[in-house]
Formats: sequence, C-alpha cells, structure tokens
Amino acid sequence: MVRGRDACWEHCVLVDATKQKVRCNYCQREFSGGVYRMKFHLAQIKNKDIVPCTEVPTDVRDHIQSILSAPKKPKTPKKQKTDQATVANGQQNSSSASGGFHHNHGYSGQNGSACPSLLFPNPSPSAQPLEHDAQKQKQDDADRKLAIFFFHNSIPFSAAKSIYYQEMVDAVAQCGVGYKAPSYEKLRSTLLEKVKADIHSDYKKYRDEWKETGCTVLCDNWSDGRTGSLAVFSVACPKGTLFLKSVDVSGHENDSTYLFELLESVVLEVGAENVVQVITDASASYVCAGRLLIARYSFLFWSPCVAYCIDKMLEDIGRQDWVGTVLEEAKTITQYIYSHAWILNIMRKFTGGKELIRPKITRFVTNFLSLKSIVMQEDNIKHMFSHSEWLSSIYRRRPDAQAINSLLYSDRFWKYAHEAVSVSEPLVKCLRMVDGDMPAMGYVYEGIERAKVAIKAYYKGIEEKYIPIWDIIDRRWNMQIHSSLHAAAAFLNPSISYNPNFKKDLRMRNGFQEAMLRLAITDKDKMKITKELPTYINAQGALGTDFAVLGRTLNAPGDWWASYGYEIPTLQKAAVRILSQPCSSLWYRWNWSTFESIHNRKRNRVELEKFSELVFVHSNLWLQTIFKRREAKSEPIIFDEIDCSCEWPSEIESSPPLMDDSWLDDFPLQCRGSP
Repeated sequence: MVRGRDACWEHCVLVDATKQKVRCNYCQREFSGGVYRMKFHLAQIKNKDIVPCTEVPTDVRDHIQSILSAPKKPKTPKKQKTDQATVANGQQNSSSASGGFHHNHGYSGQNGSACPSLLFPNPSPSAQPLEHDAQKQKQDDADRKLAIFFFHNSIPFSAAKSIYYQEMVDAVAQCGVGYKAPSYEKLRSTLLEKVKADIHSDYKKYRDEWKETGCTVLCDNWSDGRTGSLAVFSVACPKGTLFLKSVDVSGHENDSTYLFELLESVVLEVGAENVVQVITDASASYVCAGRLLIARYSFLFWSPCVAYCIDKMLEDIGRQDWVGTVLEEAKTITQYIYSHAWILNIMRKFTGGKELIRPKITRFVTNFLSLKSIVMQEDNIKHMFSHSEWLSSIYRRRPDAQAINSLLYSDRFWKYAHEAVSVSEPLVKCLRMVDGDMPAMGYVYEGIERAKVAIKAYYKGIEEKYIPIWDIIDRRWNMQIHSSLHAAAAFLNPSISYNPNFKKDLRMRNGFQEAMLRLAITDKDKMKITKELPTYINAQGALGTDFAVLGRTLNAPGDWWASYGYEIPTLQKAAVRILSQPCSSLWYRWNWSTFESIHNRKRNRVELEKFSELVFVHSNLWLQTIFKRREAKSEPIIFDEIDCSCEWPSEIESSPPLMDDSWLDDFPLQCRGSP
C-alpha cells in the first residue's frame, strides 16, 4: 500500500532527502529529521531543540496542532480484519437469505442478554461529519469576526503574533457564551489600574533579584534634531528588563550637571545598593555626567553602550575608500533586485528563499550583512543572471540591468566584497554577541581581542594591511568602550581565565584590581577578596572539581560562579554581580513618538498622567513579551559559533507601536485638571 502524503508537506519543502532535511515555507528555517519535527515547529510547540515558527499563520498552526493532538488509530492485525470481514459478510448473507433482520442476532449468552451494540447503538456515520461541519462553521465565524475587528480598527496584523493574543481568546472561551467584553470606560480606568498594579507587584520580584545579581540602569536618548530631546530609563537584570519612565531633557542635553542629577535620581529610585553600572551613550555631556556619578558613588560603574561603539567601528571602516565603494555597489545590486517584484521573486527562487537585505538592524550592520549575503549567494546570483528565464525576460536589455550584470561579473567587485566581509565579520560577531539584554559582560574584552586576531590572520600578518583596521578598533576601544568593569568581567569569566590560549595582559589584571577596589567597600571585604583570589586563580577546592571544569564552557559565567564559588563567598558575590550585567541598550527600539506625546504641553496634567500610565503598562508588557519568548536562560557564548546570519534580538522583537491617545480627548470633565 502506498503511504498517504502527510498534510504538513503543504507547508514545507524537502531540502536534502539523504539527511531528511526540510525547510519551513514561512520562516525559511531548516530542520533535520523529516516532516515529523517540522510539525512541532509549525504548531509552535517547543520540543527539544526545535524553535517554534514565528511566521506561521494562525489557521495553519491550529490545524497542525489538531493533527498532533489527535489520538492515533490502533493498528488492527490482518487476521482480525479477516475475521471481522467474514462475520460481516455472514451477517449480510444471513439477513439477505431470510429476507429481513434476524432478531436473535441482538442477543448473546444463555440468558439472552441484550448485546451492547443494540443497547448503546453507535452514532450514525453521517452524524460525525455533520458535527465536524458545525464546529468548523463556528470556527470560521469566530475567525471572521476577529478579522473584522482587526480590519475595522486598523490593528496591525503583527498583533496576532503577540503571546497575549491566544491567552485573551482562551480566557474569553472559558467564560462561555454570553461573556460581556469590558467597556470603553472600564478599559481606560479600572482595568488599566489593575494591570498597572500587577506590573508594580512584579517590581518586588525583580528587586529581590537585584539584591543577588545586581542590575544595570539603561539610559536611551533621542533628539528631533531641533529643540526636542528625550531620555528613557529602564533597568536590566538576568530576569528581564523593566521600563521606568521617560524624561524631557530639552534644553539640558549639554548640561552635564543636570544629567548627573537625573541619573542619580534614577539610581536612588532603583536603590543604589542594587545598581552595578549605568549605561548611557558616549556623548561628551553623558560621559561627564557618568564620571560625576561614579565620583559620588564609588561602588558604581559607568559604561557607554558597547553596541553603539562597535557600530561606530563599522561605520569608520565603511568610510575607508575601498570599503565604501564596495558597500555602495552592493547597495545598488540589492536596490535593483528589490525594486522589481518579478526580479525579487526569481532571485528568491535561485537563492532558495534566502534574502539579501536585513532591514531591521542598524544601518552599518545592515550594509555589511547585506554584503555578506551577496557573497554567500555569489554563485546563485550569477546563475540567475545567466539563466534562460532571465535572458528571455523584458528586463535583460534595459540599461540598469546591463549595469548590474557588468558589476556581478567584475572580478574587482568580488575581490573587495570578500575582503570587506572578512574584515567586518569579526566585529559584526561582537555586535551580535552584545545585542540584547542578556548578560554578555564577561565576553566583550575577549570578543574585541578575537576580532583583532582574526583580522590580522586574514591579512597574514602584513602590517600595512591590518594596522589601519586595528587603529580604527583601538581608537574606539581605548577611548570609549574599555573600562575596569569589562576587564574584571573577562578576568572572572572561567572560560577565558582558565583558557591557556588566552593571555591575561596587564590591562586586564589592572582593570580587575581597580574594579575590586570599587566593589569592596570595606577594608574587611578587601582582605577577604585578597585571601580568596588565589583559590580562583589556581582552581582550588570546589572550583577544580570535574563538574566545575566542565562548567567553565557549558555554563554561563554568572551561573558558574553561583554554582561553584561557594568556598570564596566574597569574591563569588562580586563575580556574580559583574557577570550578570548586559553591555548595551541600543537594541531597544523605542517608539519615540509615543514618549513625545507624554511630554506634549498641549494636554493638561491629569490627561498626561493617565496617558503616562498607559505607556508604562504598554512598554513593560512589551518587555515582558521579549523575556518570555527567549525563555530567559543565560547561555555561554562561544565566539567561533556565533552565527550572524540568524535572527538578531533587535530583528525578532519589533518596536512597540505608536500609542493612540485619542481616548484622552473625551476624558471626563470632573477629572480634568489645569495644565
């Protein structure tokens, strides 16, 4: 018998029959193991190492889920099937021979007890399809009404990806028919207050975490280029990030004293004893404000956003004449392909659905990643422009197509394209490493050093080639990024400190000493760390056990210290707090228009307070979604295994949409206050 085709094949394609590798039609992710594992991917069910699909349509997801949840039909042995067929034929023949139904067939046994099949007759075969059709009709009707609600209110379709979407539908379904949805008034009053109270209760959980791991105050800045400037404050720790507030700093952007006082107020609000570092941008006013802050609070650290500084390194490299030229040429290629629907479709056909552009990351990272995509797809792109399908198209003879074709067959372009990718990729890896709010503090120092080594190796040690790139890196690294906190984190990272191939230079050792002096407030703590340090350096006691040695690369640095550093508790506490911190705030793509609305002088005080509450709730729910989707587990970072081509946190999580403040227009008169 020929096995029936699995319904899942409509939503994926076979890439490699030998390895049973299949590719999802929606997110283009590939899996080995055949269609069975793909079902869990499409059904958004986490199973071992299978990543749930984020692009699968809801109806497809529900259909695959129903397939997986359906009970399997038990296999009937061939002999039993034969016996059942014989009995059925015998009954049919007997009934036909007598010209009707034999009543004694409904009884069995000596007492003539009724047969269960007659006492409890099976439903008619036609009843089940009718039931199924009725249920499907209800499902279709519910889908249609939800869609109408989206269409009528101009709700972005991406809202259907929200983790709260299905939770909402399930909660409504549990209430049954007759559930009355909350009114307009209830949404903007009591319910807003309740959800705000829930978020504030979460603060308590986070504060308990801050006491153990410490936290980082993130300050993100925006300016409209004219007179408006805003600062947004949030707090990050391994358990997630909380939005605190936004502040209008217009007119004070260059006032370091004002900015220092603002940063200090946020630190005190969070609890100075909980804060390990404050991250801001690298502008002169914030650098000065940061120095004033750590001068007053000797146990604090100030750091610039590492992602911002590495992005600036890539920008500086992109200004090199030969790099800038090849980036512009690559941009010309992608703009041409993506400006024509037919050409874009045929390109996707030849690249197996792979894209050439990455539009959601910073501009310079996007440029280098797009160039890398072109380099990776070199053979496929050339094949496309030499294929009969292209040669017979109307586009082929147009001047712009001729220019692209000439560029694609230029040896000079491909030579510099490969070189630019090789030079930039180590830094792009560093940026990918610190993208997001997961603890990456222990890897920054090594990442920069590994990037420099990789660039030198590519140029085979020829100084006149690699030194100009090194100068760009060193200028940003020495002037902006490098701090004693980064050095101490590298020193305390067991995967680095115990690695015989990584040499601890003087800057790292001195940075560690400086950081410990800041963290060890009392002389007693300084003495304890002094006594405990040799135990760590020499991997003595619990730090030298088989589990601890394995854990150096298998556990995140902070988790490693929490598990094995109990014999040196003072150094353990310092290490956990340092290694639990993020490095960057750049990836949070706030919708600044929303914060502008909060500081709109045209609205009165009470209205702005209510809108601020909504933004507070909205921003924190958005951040909670990020935390839930990533499962909040810190993983060790292995530089050589960083894949820049996969999705970045700043791509996966889109920025929160612009908040609609029209509900304030008819705010109750009794609640209106004076401006």
